[in-house]
Amino acid sequence: MYDFKNDLQQFTEKFNRQLPDFFAYPQGLEKRVSEAMFYSLANGGKRLRPFLVCRTANLFGITEADALAVAVSLEMLHTYSLIHDDLPAMDNDDFRRGHPTCHKQYDEATAILAGDGLLTYAFEVLSNAPHISDNIKVKLCSLLARRAGAFDGMIAGQMLDLTTELSPELSSAATVKHIEEMKTGCLLAYAVQSGAVLGNASADQYAALTTYARGIGIAFQITDDILDVTGDSVKMGKTLGKDQQQDKMTFVSLYGLEAAKAKAAELIAQAKDALNIFGEKKQPLSALADFILSRDH
Repeated sequence: MYDFKNDLQQFTEKFNRQLPDFFAYPQGLEKRVSEAMFYSLANGGKRLRPFLVCRTANLFGITEADALAVAVSLEMLHTYSLIHDDLPAMDNDDFRRGHPTCHKQYDEATAILAGDGLLTYAFEVLSNAPHISDNIKVKLCSLLARRAGAFDGMIAGQMLDLTTELSPELSSAATVKHIEEMKTGCLLAYAVQSGAVLGNASADQYAALTTYARGIGIAFQITDDILDVTGDSVKMGKTLGKDQQQDKMTFVSLYGLEAAKAKAAELIAQAKDALNIFGEKKQPLSALADFILSRDH
């Protein structure tokens, strides 16, 4: 019987052991930014996005070793977004993943550069990924840039979030859904879609995985909103209750806890249904969807 928690734990431990292989520090004083980059990258995290890359690729017979660089590049880009999210000009957080945020451990200027460094290095790692054709690398670079970008990607979602925080009267249920789909959902979608690209998925398989990714992406952000109200800050590794303090419009503030939970459950059910095309091979992705719904951190 498939054991998701054990699979994720073993994957995470192996992934973390391999991260230093991607860092060759310069010897001069400029190494401080590289150290800050690795500090934020290596300090914990559930590694759900790299796990999704590799387990989706596994559906098509692609090994973890061949998908590793793609997974690492995504985690680098994700970590850059967290470093910048935590800055005083953004969410102004002191803790991330149970450790001082990058700007608290180092300083604000170094944190900005560390985020920039991880963003650019992510594409270097991806473009140099071994065992992947140049054609696939180009597709992945283009897809990652779009999913992370300012037009209909993660940065667009962050901008919408900031805009509605400063001008709450602009918020609506549709806007909140759009924020949650872009801010968190876009990188989760890329994690799944990159695995499909690596495996040369058929059009039907790609569409099914896109539906799955969209469902878990919005559900993940809704559970984040729920945990901001009900969670344990020690388990979460960050400050909680900030959504309410900042009058942020979320699914919880719009509809209440129970309706938000019901919406997340509906999205997860739809996501799991989309995986039926893969038969028994769907188990890791299906179990991850259940984890998103039941997680406490």
